Amino acid sequence: MTLEPSPAREAPYAGLRIGDAAPDFSARSTAGDVRLSDFRGRWLILFSHPADFTPVCTTEFVALAEAADEFAQRDCALMALSVDSLFSHFAWLRLIRDRFDIEVRFPIVEDPTLVIGRAYGMVAPNDNDSATVRTTFFIDPQGIVRAMTCYPANVGRSTPEMLRTLDALQAVDDGPVLAPANWTPGDALLAQPDASLDTVFAAKGQTDWFMKETGRGTRK
Repeated sequence: MTLEPSPAREAPYAGLRIGDAAPDFSARSTAGDVRLSDFRGRWLILFSHPADFTPVCTTEFVALAEAADEFAQRDCALMALSVDSLFSHFAWLRLIRDRFDIEVRFPIVEDPTLVIGRAYGMVAPNDNDSATVRTTFFIDPQGIVRAMTCYPANVGRSTPEMLRTLDALQAVDDGPVLAPANWTPGDALLAQPDASLDTVFAAKGQTDWFMKETGRGTRK
């Protein structure tokens, strides 16, 4: 497993920020050897889980495997990560298939030394415990971190919210627009405010100059 240098704006090992380049790495996974930079040109959701054979993580992987086609329709790949070994991943996926009749086909990366987790700020630099890790990174086709979520070990992610976040990120990439609270495809987007005094004075309503609907975002 190797960690590769990233281009400009890479954050220090203490953690990443939105707008930083996602650190490149190569590692073994359940889908063979993977390199993060090989996913350039499409969206990628990289997400960590505390451990294999845990109840919350199992429900997440079942839900994500069931929704894999929906992510693929949005030209988005999924990649999971945990400290467990590759063979632990294999055994867990076999159990999931036999118990829930669903095959998890997206790659699950092994990170036994926590080198990837530390590079992404999922664990503290000197932390030997991955129990708090349940972080998600939305990485755009240029390899830039566009959104992040972090949950405690005892609370699972929401797959619909992951899809909604991805839809919103893709919608705002189509132009200078904003996605309002609870936005879903088909809802109105908001225009970027025109920061000029003439616009403020010319607006008919009190909020028209900074809050104006424009078009309707559609799913990719």
